Parts: sequence; C-alpha cells; structure tokens
Amino acid sequence: MVGSTVSETIFFLDRTGHAGLQAQIRETIVSAVLSGRLAAGARLPSSRKLAAYLNISRITVTLAYQELASQGYIEAEKRSGYRVAGKPPTTGIAIGAAHTEADTIDWSAKLCSTFIVAKQMRKPLDWRAYPYPFFYGQMDPSLFDLTAWRDCARRALGREDFELMAGDFAASDDVQLVNYICSRTLPGRGIRASPDEILVTVGAQNALWIVIQLLLRQGSHAVCENPCHPDMSASLRLSGAEVTVIDVDKEGLPPTALPDKVDAVFVTPSHHSPTGATMPLDRRAALLEAAASKDFIIVEDDYEFEMSFLAPPSPALKAFDRSGRVFYIGSFSKSLFPGLRLGYLVAPAAVIREARALRALMLRHPPGHLQRTAAYFLALGHYDAVLHRMREEYHRRHIIMAAALRDAGLRIAGSAAFGGTSFWIEGPDDLDADLLMNALRLEGVLIESGSPFFPKDDGPCRFFRMGYSSIARSRIADGVALTAARIADRA
Repeated sequence: MVGSTVSETIFFLDRTGHAGLQAQIRETIVSAVLSGRLAAGARLPSSRKLAAYLNISRITVTLAYQELASQGYIEAEKRSGYRVAGKPPTTGIAIGAAHTEADTIDWSAKLCSTFIVAKQMRKPLDWRAYPYPFFYGQMDPSLFDLTAWRDCARRALGREDFELMAGDFAASDDVQLVNYICSRTLPGRGIRASPDEILVTVGAQNALWIVIQLLLRQGSHAVCENPCHPDMSASLRLSGAEVTVIDVDKEGLPPTALPDKVDAVFVTPSHHSPTGATMPLDRRAALLEAAASKDFIIVEDDYEFEMSFLAPPSPALKAFDRSGRVFYIGSFSKSLFPGLRLGYLVAPAAVIREARALRALMLRHPPGHLQRTAAYFLALGHYDAVLHRMREEYHRRHIIMAAALRDAGLRIAGSAAFGGTSFWIEGPDDLDADLLMNALRLEGVLIESGSPFFPKDDGPCRFFRMGYSSIARSRIADGVALTAARIADRA
C-alpha cells in the first residue's frame, strides 16, 4: 500500500456514542496503523474529501490529522495532504488472523484448574435500560458527585502527586488513603489499627482471596455461612480446604455449630450476606471464645455499614478482638461505586507483610492514581457528603419498598436492621426463583435469584433478593406489584 491512497470508506462515525468525532477519526487511523492495515507511506484522504464523505466540518478532520501528526502516526506533505508516517510509533509486531484452531483444543485437559465453580449471578450489562432494576450493589449516578470526583482526579495528576503515584506501590500504599482508613473509617467501626496493619486491595474480593491463600491449603478446615455470597464459597472450595457450611438463623452463624477441627471461620456478623441478620453481642463473644479455645482465625467481611439510616450499625466483630484473631475486610466499592474496586484488609502487622508480598505476586498493587484520587475524595469531605445524600434517599426508598412488599403480600425474610439497600424475600415453598427471575426479566423487572447463595443446594430455591440502590422511587411499587403478580400466576 506504499504510495497508494487510503479509501475514505474505512471511516465511519457512531453519532450516538459518547466519543467525539475527532476521537473516532483518530481511533480509526491509529487502529489501522497498529494492526498493519495501513502501511507506511499510504496517503490519507484529503481533509475536504473525508469531511464531505462523513458529512462533517472540514476543521474536524483537519484537527484530527494535526493531532495524529503531532503523535507521529502520520506526517504532512507539502501541498499533498497527509500520509502514514515512515516510522509510526508501533510495536513492530505484525497482527495476524485469529487462530480458529483454538476451538479444537481440549482446554479442560490443558488447564490446571477450573475456576467456574460457583453458580453465576447473572446481571445483564444493559441493566440500566430495564424499567425496574432491583439489582443489589449497583449505584444511582444521580446521588454521586461526579464533578468532585473529577476534581480529585485532577488534583492527583498534579506534578507532586503524579511523581509519587507514578512509582511502585508494591512495598506500601498511598499514605493519605491509609491514614484516612486509620483515623476515620476504622474508628467508626470501633477498630484501632496502625498503618502497618492495613493493606489496600482491589476490592473486598481481592482481600478475601489473599486471606484464603494465606490461611488455607489442602487438608485445612474452613467454615462459612449458609447462605453466603457465591464468590466466598467458590474461593474456599478452590483453596482445597475441607469446607463446612453452617446454616444461619435470625442471629447469624451459631458458634455452637462449629466443628471441633477448624482453621478459619468466614462470617458477615454485622450484616449477614444476603439475609441482613446481625449477630448479637453474646454470640460474638462466644465466637471469639471459640476462636481462642480451638485456635482458629475469624475472617470478618464487613460491608454496607455506611448505609445506616434506621439505626446505628453494630460495632464490628474486630472491635471486640483483643488477641488479633480477627482479620477484617472492608471496601469503598459498596459506598461509592462498584467499579472503584478499592478495599482493605486489617490484620496483625506480620500477616500484612505476607499479604503484601502475595499481592505483589498477583497484581503488584492497586493503581496509584486511583488510590490518591480516592484519598482526596475522602479527605476533602466529598465522601461524607455523598453518604449523607445516599442515606437520605435510600431511607425514602426503603420505606416505599417495605410498604410495597407488604401490600403485595411478599414475605420479607431478612433486611439489615440499620438500613442497607436490599430485602431478602422468601417465596412460596414451590417457587423456583431462577424461573421467576427469567420470567420477570421479560417484563422489565430485574431481581436476583437466591440459588447462587446456597452452595450445597442444587434444587429449586424459593428465596430471592431485591435491591433498591439503583431504582427510582416512582418505579418501586409497580415493580414489586409485577413481581407479586408473576409469582401468583406462575402456575
């Protein structure tokens, strides 16, 4: 293609997308150059010709060409327009056709492990397009201060901050973020910790995985709740440990049901997942006593305590720990937005040193810019303002939804006593929540079947979860009514 002219037909514009017209033109040319579809020396359409073809302003094409020229992808010729640069900034690696032979390989024999061990929680990517999204853990963008977040991101790109966050965080974490966790977040849960007892992670799940790798191996014995989050039970099973699943009641996990031999117990005592049950103080004391007498570690997953609008949340189990046997996992992803993926692990300093080394082997460290942006957002008070706004709105939605569930005759099997953002619903004995979920989706209602939360039960599940963090108040009652009607008409 050297010396030839590139046809304008390789260009097309998505006028409904978020990307600007200049950006789309640049992306088309860069992609073609990097893939080898445009060779060095190939002439690009003139700005006038391409503008006419795309029905856009000529200046839009000219600015896109000028930006590409400044980056070295194309070069200007005197009175001859632009051509692909002789040495564009490519890797020099040719991109070949896809290897369709990959479909013939027996990957089950090649792969050392199978990681799809849990029943998947299916959430359509376009869930916001549904009129009644009762999904748990999703955010309402109208409640988040995006302008403030952008400002904090710009601050984190200042020269002094950039030089710091552009470095390697494997041996430490963002000092400002860790200090905020020590001075503000943990004291609010009754926990005292020093910076060397904290590890920043890529969300709570990353912290959980690290802890499991540190504590369990083939021959170890672990305990988890039933029901529990499917990622929790799947991670435990992948460790090779023997896992005992203990049914929870209205007060959470009963310590009297613990087996004699156990190395680690994984619990959500302040807000059981998914029922919302809270473990009372006497049961917490019994669990701590059992940990000391049987010599096991307690891993506490403490989530969503920030959404407390009905009553103050109970102190974390870690707050009563005097021996260092409780490892505490927290996350900002639930209180800010799930895509943030920032969590933290609190444990004795010796454990954190090992956890940091393991994290470095897995992913080195969470992005420095993200840590510093979050640190600014927290320190400048934006986080508290967002939480205040969320609590007020979620309180209103909670009242509306509780009333709608009662009016529809749906049985609330559990919800957080302090507030939270979801209800755990128990349907009739013969209900199959998976079938209900699929049927409701066709009517624009999105709920979560409870079946993934029961790791030992392969039969139909009558429980399901309905969240209200991402659905407008005006749609709650109609969505609940549709759910109740579908349950009544399932026969």
